[in-house]
Amino acid sequence: MYEPIRTKSVHTPADHADDFPHRSREEELDIQLAGHLAALLAVTDELDLGVAGDRIAEQVARLRGAPPARHAGRTDTPALTLHRRAHALAGRALVVAASRADTAVAILAAERMDAHTAAIAAAPAAPSRLVGAL
Repeated sequence: MYEPIRTKSVHTPADHADDFPHRSREEELDIQLAGHLAALLAVTDELDLGVAGDRIAEQVARLRGAPPARHAGRTDTPALTLHRRAHALAGRALVVAASRADTAVAILAAERMDAHTAAIAAAPAAPSRLVGAL
């Protein structure tokens, strides 16, 4: 009634599955964590927070095995926006550090989140406008 399948299934493993390199979960988390920290470092450098940037750079160097490139240019992005971005990046780094059980980075990320939360809270509130008001 039915003709048997004569071709290989897409679900069968390849004949040479060991031909390409595999990374462990820990290596993948290291790469992800280093990426989040490098992004946080760029924003931290743009905010001109030297000591905090140096601490983040140390952790990136530890994870990557080489010192990171530091942010050289400045943009016209408001400081409040940069603090919000840095807070989000530090939160992402905290999540990955916790899943990786990296206490040093988790503490650093939590400290950075606290610092950026304080900076956001201390920023002057933008004047509110009513919808439809001139």
